[in-house]
Amino acid sequence: MPSETPPDPDRPATEPAPLPPLPDRLSTDPASPHHVAEVLEHPIGIRFNDRERSDVEEYCISEGWVKVAAGKTRDRKGQPLLIKLKGKVEPFYR
Repeated sequence: MPSETPPDPDRPATEPAPLPPLPDRLSTDPASPHHVAEVLEHPIGIRFNDRERSDVEEYCISEGWVKVAAGKTRDRKGQPLLIKLKGKVEPFYR
């Protein structure tokens, strides 16, 4: 009978893989050239003008803007109409 110690439930068996770096520009729309699926697999938060926003569809750090849906308005293809807001953009992993 081997004398193995049971695994510790508080310690994960393997260390999690490092998170990919956040790009300068990211979009949640899969048709966009700025859509990065590897990054979007993890929960991402956006701090815009020192306030956390959860309705951001696309952002650009270098140009200082985010795009958010304009209410429930849709375009002719069924996608939400987006408005661009300018300010300080800080993406982060939650």
